[in-house]
Amino acid sequence: MSGDVYTHGHHASVLRSHMWRTAENSAAHLLPLLHPGLSLLDVGCGPGTVTVDLARRVAPGPAVGLDRSPDVVAQAAARAREQGVAVDIRVGDAYALPFADASFDIVHAHQLLQHLSDPVRALAEMGRVLKPGGVLAARDSDYACFAWAPSDPMLTRWLDVYRAVARRNAAEPDAGRFLKGWARAAGFGEVTASSSTWTYAEPDTCAWWGGLWADRCEQSAFGDQAVAYGLATREELAAMAAAFRAWATQPDAYFMVPHGEILARAGLIPPPGPAGIQAEPRRDPERR
Repeated sequence: MSGDVYTHGHHASVLRSHMWRTAENSAAHLLPLLHPGLSLLDVGCGPGTVTVDLARRVAPGPAVGLDRSPDVVAQAAARAREQGVAVDIRVGDAYALPFADASFDIVHAHQLLQHLSDPVRALAEMGRVLKPGGVLAARDSDYACFAWAPSDPMLTRWLDVYRAVARRNAAEPDAGRFLKGWARAAGFGEVTASSSTWTYAEPDTCAWWGGLWADRCEQSAFGDQAVAYGLATREELAAMAAAFRAWATQPDAYFMVPHGEILARAGLIPPPGPAGIQAEPRRDPERR
């Protein structure tokens, strides 16, 4: 995380999306493995809604949330206090976790790895702090698989620009499909991969999703970066925002956000080389 550029930034439109997330809608693949007494670390915890939900499930076991943004950490800590949930929320770096080896039973990362320039290194660091037999749970979007109706050329343009901005930031917007390979490259020997979606198809959810992305186009770090990198103009971003707002009012509006997800247990795999597994975590032919 240190030195990496966060494509979304922390504008209110971004946090509005993050605060909607719960363990049920964002970490369902992990929930069957949780029980009271486990120790849990949530890396890239953001405003803490998922973290607090997970902490409830492992209490009285210790739960820690970590994020690099002091402002967001303060929000997460306040949320935990307001809800009466014991969570240690702190500022930290996914590449250098401030914990001893074998500290946690569960390490969780939601929508984090897609924003990192070296996701394999971050996963290896998460593996370091897992206890023997501990579980890593990760989940990330796959932007190239986003689907919506009705079609609109400006929404297609938005997706192209978003993916280009993320790539300019040395990140991987299609991370969901690469999680299994990244985890294996990081030294996890047992990796179970699955997928799930967020779907917006009702008038209220379409209005929410379309409105927050309209605001992101015009007001968030994504739009600022798109202009700074010469990938879009302010006029184009305004047209993308208008397209999102218009899409949200259509009676047939539908938007699907697919995610890849993994559950992995710490364990060595053969090192890269002729006799082992050659890790090539990014295989997207469009990647420049």
